Amino acid sequence: MIYRSKNRKLLQKTVASPAPKAIESPELGFGNRPSVRGQRLVNQNGAFNIVRIGEEKNFLNNAFHQILSMEWGRFFGMILIGFLVTNIIFAVIYFNLGVENLQGMIGTSFLEQLSEAFFFSTQTLTTLGYGRISPVGFATSFVASIESMLGLLAFAMATGLLYGRFSHPEANIIYSKNALFAPYHDGVGLMVRMANGRRNQLIELEALVTLARNEMIDGVSKRKFYILPLEITKVSVLASSWTLVHPVVEGSPFFGMTFDDINESDGEILVQIKAYDETYSQNVYSRSSFMDDEIIVGGKFISAVTVDEQGRSVLDLSMISDYEIVEVPIPRSA
Repeated sequence: MIYRSKNRKLLQKTVASPAPKAIESPELGFGNRPSVRGQRLVNQNGAFNIVRIGEEKNFLNNAFHQILSMEWGRFFGMILIGFLVTNIIFAVIYFNLGVENLQGMIGTSFLEQLSEAFFFSTQTLTTLGYGRISPVGFATSFVASIESMLGLLAFAMATGLLYGRFSHPEANIIYSKNALFAPYHDGVGLMVRMANGRRNQLIELEALVTLARNEMIDGVSKRKFYILPLEITKVSVLASSWTLVHPVVEGSPFFGMTFDDINESDGEILVQIKAYDETYSQNVYSRSSFMDDEIIVGGKFISAVTVDEQGRSVLDLSMISDYEIVEVPIPRSA
């Protein structure tokens, strides 16, 4: 329901000169199927909330991408498990070939001999070789040679993957937990605050904010997308925090909506940031979203920047989401 009373004019005094109208986008890659209430298109960590099925279950086809994108704990766990399993297999092979072919072995019991074969395998796989145990005979020496070659290949691959994970450019943008309808000039603006979570330098930043919501079109509910014009769409550097502001003026999808309309619009605000990372000398991207229950009508961000005794600006990242309650000229429905 759109509020039609004379109070609607309160939202026409947002800025002295009208801002560009929101651009309706027919498609952003999500389709026009109406969203189910509470289900977001983009998770707050930037991942698309899409479940994929019917894919070919072949790990090797996507192995490189999966290994680079998996969590660090899983990555090191995979390396550790692979190392242990490989050495257990070769230890069993050495043991079955005969412990007498491992010169220098001093163990007498089954477990002692198997453990010594295991540790001999680890020394061979890593090409370390302490020298106490050495292979004797063609079969055992051949297996040790194969294991040494596999060890060189495996560790070269592991080193490349580890470097790839460290060198993979990825932005760490911290977004405010809520988007706010806050006072802006004489009216209202939709605001989202963000800051760089790392100490690296991000330059030439560009922001794109889109509203996705369900609308009735010819009696059918469909998802519509609107690219929201921003007060500032580009900044040269992100040395401090940056508050994205969409003025609510005529032409905005929020223009004329009441407090209840905004909270019941079943909408989602999508934020995408593009920047150039000086450390990697590459472009990096970041995404986040805000559901209607994460949009605060009548809030104002508390400054996260203070000044220390030397006169330097101090940015407190823990305050990026802090806001205070204020009044805004958006009428409530009767």
